[in-house]
Amino acid sequence: MTIKQLYVAGAGLMGAGVAQTAISHGLDVTLREVDDNLVNRGVENIKRRLDSLVQKGKLEAAQRDAALARLHPTTSLEAAGRADFVIEAITENFEAKRDLFKRLDGICREEAILASNTSSIPITRMAAVTKRPDRFIGMHFFNPVPVMPLVELTRGRDTSDGTLAATLELSKALGKTPITSLDYPGFIVNRMLVPFINEAIRALMEGLGTREDIDQGARLGLHHPMGPLELADFVGLDTHLYICGVLYEGLHDPRFAAPPLLRQLVEAGHFGRKSGRGFYRYGPDGSRVSD
Repeated sequence: MTIKQLYVAGAGLMGAGVAQTAISHGLDVTLREVDDNLVNRGVENIKRRLDSLVQKGKLEAAQRDAALARLHPTTSLEAAGRADFVIEAITENFEAKRDLFKRLDGICREEAILASNTSSIPITRMAAVTKRPDRFIGMHFFNPVPVMPLVELTRGRDTSDGTLAATLELSKALGKTPITSLDYPGFIVNRMLVPFINEAIRALMEGLGTREDIDQGARLGLHHPMGPLELADFVGLDTHLYICGVLYEGLHDPRFAAPPLLRQLVEAGHFGRKSGRGFYRYGPDGSRVSD
């Protein structure tokens, strides 16, 4: 299957990152949000990042302009009817994704593949709301999408070999290295990552070390680019809490239970970098500031 027309539902951090990656690799992309303000914000973020690459000498101005010419912003869900491949990148919430996929299933061509960027919600569960569970797959990108080389593919119970093969081909065309997971809670990466972050939060709760020392321990001792508390702030503490819930519900393993401190921070509205406060404080541009 040759994929030429890509439709990305959601122009937030992840959706805009997927769209930027795709247009930079020669694909035509329709980028959809629910209103003009949100879709325009997504396009401006893409333009700003491409402009930055030009200023740093990593991209020619002509390449930037050609990439942007392949980007087609819209608020139309019906525009998905032209797509060969649809990637959903909306909020990490099953009900929202379920409703979107029900609508997309009725709009998209019969042979089109539907993919979700979910990091935790079961693929089989979402595929079951469509009439094409064989052409439904998980395609989990990592943030920031244009930089992170990995994409995690997850086969639902009925995902066909052809759908997996087409998604592997698309992943490589986007310059990504794909790994493939079965459809069990957390897939591969979050199955490893969530207990790691949770244990760091528990260590902070118990006074085992300061937030700075816990993160420094992971950066220098484990050679991680970010510490677990920094990473949780970057992902969003509300998102991490939701993923904990999905994994704990699916596995009933205490390693995945949300630590009380995490729940308390989310209840206080401290979601991490996006809200200006989490384990650390952040300025309007997302840079760390002192308490």
